[in-house]
Amino acid sequence: MCPYHKEIENELIIRGVSYEIIADVQASVIIAEIGNPEINQDEVKLHTAPRIAIYSPKNRQPWDDAVTLALTYAEIPYDVVYDQEIIEGNLPLYDWLHMHHEDFTGQYGKFWRSFRNVPWYQEDVRINEENARMLGFNKVSQLKLAVAKKIRDFVAGGGYLFSMCSAPDSFDVALAADGVDIVDVMFDGDPPDPNAQQKLNYGNCFAFTDFSIVANPYEYEISSIDVTATRPRTIKEGMDFFTLFDFSAKWDPVPTMLCQNHMQVIKGFMGQTTAFNKNQIKSNVLIMGEYKAVGEARYIHGDYGNGTFTFFGGHDPEDYRHLVGDPPTDLNLYPNSPGYRLILNNVLFPAAKKKKRKT
Repeated sequence: MCPYHKEIENELIIRGVSYEIIADVQASVIIAEIGNPEINQDEVKLHTAPRIAIYSPKNRQPWDDAVTLALTYAEIPYDVVYDQEIIEGNLPLYDWLHMHHEDFTGQYGKFWRSFRNVPWYQEDVRINEENARMLGFNKVSQLKLAVAKKIRDFVAGGGYLFSMCSAPDSFDVALAADGVDIVDVMFDGDPPDPNAQQKLNYGNCFAFTDFSIVANPYEYEISSIDVTATRPRTIKEGMDFFTLFDFSAKWDPVPTMLCQNHMQVIKGFMGQTTAFNKNQIKSNVLIMGEYKAVGEARYIHGDYGNGTFTFFGGHDPEDYRHLVGDPPTDLNLYPNSPGYRLILNNVLFPAAKKKKRKT
């Protein structure tokens, strides 16, 4: 609901968005109805559009990013930042940060086994190693850890963090492994600490705890947080769904905003990190969407310092098994995608007046 402006009406007509012009008295009736304590609705005023940054490599990757696709489709402006901008301290210029499908452990997504002889992988390694040296680090893993700490401080200072697929778990794994070498020789030139698992500090993590790292460089997995390799083989595309929780709009406005959708049951989609092991999620983290029958959390949210984080499993809500090299999804074909709607809810959320979740 907003004051009438002819320019807004023209834009709605151009975009094919349905709308209704109402009188002030009708608006007052709607607000009064929403305020009824018997109705699970609430009025949320949007203030200033958030300043958005996408943490993404500048070189071309053989995969796309669902958040970038959604922002571009919705014509929401954003800046692309990467390691140099973050190390130089530019994050406080923004309100909302999305972490692209990054591997913060410095293992290049564990793509070594399948793609080490492919030009795009070799170029990615070269660029990251050059960036690390330029920014004063001996290893890419050390650079990525420093970036993860800068992002951690951004959230602690009041920033909003959103991330999908492999970035959430690799981010927490990197923080847990601060001061511990978990990276094998083909990634950084020397072997990992044989006692790395015992030295992990889960207290450094945002969302996850008690996980095991996957040290095998031939295995396309970072840790036990992800369930892709352990979920039942009976789960096929037509049977893969997760359910959003129903929250109280008046008492829990944040998760209500993040979960608002036209569907309660959302079709699942895979990624390097498809979903999160519920047994390895910290008790203070809110699970907003889950596949309860197999113990998977797909959509989680929590507070860290003065800021918040939201993690979403999977790669592309409208491409069940998106493979390296596949073309990007055309969102013009999915204007009502409930999965992409959850992504855009996270852009909407920082524009509202910040309210802490009540306990």
